[in-house]
Amino acid sequence: MKNYYFLKVLVLLAFFSYSCSQKEKKPILSDILIHNGTIYDGSGDKPYIGSVAIKGDKIIYVGENSVFESDTTIDATGLAISPGFINMLSWGYGTLMEDGKALSDLKQGVTLEIFGEGTSPGPFWKDKKFTSFGEAMQNLESNGVAVNIASFLGAATTRILEVGYDNRPATDEEMERMRGHVKDAMEEGAMGIGSSLIYAPGDYASTEELIELCKVASNYGGMYISHMRNEDSKVMSALEELIRISKEADIPAEIYHLKSSRKPNWKKIDDIIKRVEEVRGQGLKITADIYTYNASSTGLTGVIPTWVQEGGHKAWIERMKDPNIRPRLLEDIRKELSEQPPEGILMVGFKTSEMSKKYLSKTVAEAAKMRGQSPEEAIVDMVIEDDNRIQCIYFSMSEENIRKKIKLPWVSFCSDAGVYSDITKNFRTHPRAFGSFVRVLGKYSRDENLFPLEEGIRRLTHFPASNLKLKNRGMLKENYFADVVIFDPEKVGDKATFEEPLQYAVGVNHVLVNGVPVLLDGESTNKYPGRYVKGSGYKN
Repeated sequence: MKNYYFLKVLVLLAFFSYSCSQKEKKPILSDILIHNGTIYDGSGDKPYIGSVAIKGDKIIYVGENSVFESDTTIDATGLAISPGFINMLSWGYGTLMEDGKALSDLKQGVTLEIFGEGTSPGPFWKDKKFTSFGEAMQNLESNGVAVNIASFLGAATTRILEVGYDNRPATDEEMERMRGHVKDAMEEGAMGIGSSLIYAPGDYASTEELIELCKVASNYGGMYISHMRNEDSKVMSALEELIRISKEADIPAEIYHLKSSRKPNWKKIDDIIKRVEEVRGQGLKITADIYTYNASSTGLTGVIPTWVQEGGHKAWIERMKDPNIRPRLLEDIRKELSEQPPEGILMVGFKTSEMSKKYLSKTVAEAAKMRGQSPEEAIVDMVIEDDNRIQCIYFSMSEENIRKKIKLPWVSFCSDAGVYSDITKNFRTHPRAFGSFVRVLGKYSRDENLFPLEEGIRRLTHFPASNLKLKNRGMLKENYFADVVIFDPEKVGDKATFEEPLQYAVGVNHVLVNGVPVLLDGESTNKYPGRYVKGSGYKN
């Protein structure tokens, strides 16, 4: 009898154990399951084979392959799974408003576009109607966009609202209203203050003016991010200005597209890096971002002095026509061209079809020869004739310096470009619009082995997200938003060149934004789940 009861207890225990194990193995419900991929969670830790489960717009599981029941399953065998990439400097607001599919960046794995270098989508007055910073950003979300969007408040945008295009200090009353614009924008979700101090009217702002604006942004946990006042012969003094603003406003600061431009200044990159690391060692939060090319892109304004641009576009053009002003103007441009040769300035964007037919894809040196003028004369007259700044590509940087910068743990990445989805249109642009991010993964990590893939992914994801104080974004982690990229580490790479820039990147298979697939098998799903991502100062 004792043996009978003993056996009965054993049977009951076995049944209870089996029932518990079955309960433990009960499938977890999810909307999307990505399984059998190599997980790079964004932290920089070593990757592992596992699964990511998504329900709604959030990640509900990240780990080794487990038992799931899912509406949609994505087999990621042989592929990498990572958080979506962050573009720290995008000019995509206008192009995304025209077409929200965002293919040039989506095909690189970008899921968040950050605007605001000097100017921002808002606030502004138009036709006696005021559009706030938050309204301008919400307009793009409402219009439909495949990627998430965020923005800094442009320091020049704020200045234009109160001072206009005059080259003078703001009055006390104007300064008080500018502080008010910063307060409003921060409460509407701005990431902080963005400046661009080589362009008019941005460079008309004094250091003290920028400090005052940044003090307000600092109160809301914002960041100061800047295209510094100089990137060539006076780059060290420009860096000291950024450091001073960071210290006196008590605000983290980032250098837009860190560089030392023009060959005579290439060696200064070592001094820049040394100084940044020195102040970082003292506790100052200074970071930077870069694009992964040895050429920049801006208007011919890159070699035209800002004093001639005072008063806005119309006043600028009229002033350049003045024969009394021309000698001084030409002399100043000649000084610029002594460090930035006209043979290295490629013209890629005109306003008029007539000018485009003549000079598109010509260097300034080639155009000057065609016109029978000196390069400085050609620059002035072409701007007048096109009534436009004329977009150019400047071959002004060192490939060796890119390798130095890209290995720095405090550097993230940007495109400094628009976002495009129709490459059948007849236009030219910088290849960085189509390749800046995948070059991190392909050219520099895989091919040149400058850093492990997990470190490249960290600096495309968690690192910029933490700098921006984004909530629940930038990592593959439970309860984080499901911005996810699935790519082939062996194939990912750029195709765009300076000669043929309109070529999408390859190797990114699938992209999800807020849990919605926006790219499947490399093709747009025509879904627009992108959201306006707000900064830490946002108030409902």
